[in-house]
Amino acid sequence: MPRRATRRFLPRKTKHRILKGVICIRTSFRNTIVTVTDTQGQAVSWSSAGACGFKGTKRRSPFAAQIATENVVHTLVNQGLLKEAEVMLRGNGPGKEPALRAISQSGIKINNIYEVTSVPHNGCRPPKRRRV
Repeated sequence: MPRRATRRFLPRKTKHRILKGVICIRTSFRNTIVTVTDTQGQAVSWSSAGACGFKGTKRRSPFAAQIATENVVHTLVNQGLLKEAEVMLRGNGPGKEPALRAISQSGIKINNIYEVTSVPHNGCRPPKRRRV
């Protein structure tokens, strides 16, 4: 009988040391992607609900967003790389608030929180109505 694999989060190695960064949280209705960049926009570390082992409808849950955020923030805090950050929230999925809560509980000082969700101002023409 094969042993069941457990979820283990291995810390990623980083090339340079940053003390101030930007945490970008993209929440959609299907997944949550968390990316940590330096102030110039170079990605340092990232994680997503799918990369943490959640599949199917569990991937869109708030708990999956919290685990993905804890995963990426935990690796940087343990290596002493990130002290303070700005948070950019994009999208309107269910994992937005738990991800923000996980950052605040990790000990990182949050300077600013930006909502950068794109909103169409009567943009593209919708597709024609479906006839059945």
